[in-house]
Amino acid sequence: MDRGTDALKSHISSISKMDVRQTRRGFCQEILGCEARTEFKYFIEGTQVAHSIEDSDCCCRFWISPNHPFTMEVKELNTDAEMITINRPCRCSIGCCKCCCYQEMTVNSGGQVLGTLKEDCWYCVPAFTSSDEAGNPVYKIHQPTCCCGICVNCCTEGNPCCGRGCCKVPFRVYPATQSDTGGDAPYVGKILKQPKSLMTEAFTDANAFELIFPDGSTVAQKGVILGTSIMLNAVFFEDTGGGTISI
Repeated sequence: MDRGTDALKSHISSISKMDVRQTRRGFCQEILGCEARTEFKYFIEGTQVAHSIEDSDCCCRFWISPNHPFTMEVKELNTDAEMITINRPCRCSIGCCKCCCYQEMTVNSGGQVLGTLKEDCWYCVPAFTSSDEAGNPVYKIHQPTCCCGICVNCCTEGNPCCGRGCCKVPFRVYPATQSDTGGDAPYVGKILKQPKSLMTEAFTDANAFELIFPDGSTVAQKGVILGTSIMLNAVFFEDTGGGTISI
């Protein structure tokens, strides 16, 4: 039987797409660089179904962001029933050639582990492995690549400098058994950091993500991918003004 609370199952068991939007901080907070708790809203076909706010220590957010530990509970909008809870411990900054202290998170629902996400040892393109509750790898998650997997392919969502691809940052979901050796390698899902207005991009770190779940994925696997979008935001976008990846 699928793991997860009734609230989680009722919303994501039959969907293939979801939008995650970060709440913008106030003008004074942005100007002063305040590390306020991160908030998100969750939408299905344009209708908000859930919300969440980060639970973390203010000193940790100020001094060791974006590596600070946090817990985030995603709650159903009208009932505040738990959908998933994301637990992210403090780890070393994401970086190539590490041998330990990898970035990771655990996703729970109703007191049960749905799965985990952990940074792989990588050299050119940051990569993560999504595993189930038993620790078995399910998906590999990383940006699309080119040059036989050596470089990030910035053009898979369109021209990155202008036009429809501007400010889009895709992370693709691949089966754990598949090796990606090029930008056109088959993928089964996607987490896409979407562009916002010029003013929002330039002066805030409020990000938006489109999630496309793999066909046939379980409620637990979708829950982990949902948590992955929050993790990617914390690792790559929280300390960079929302526009570029920092590695």
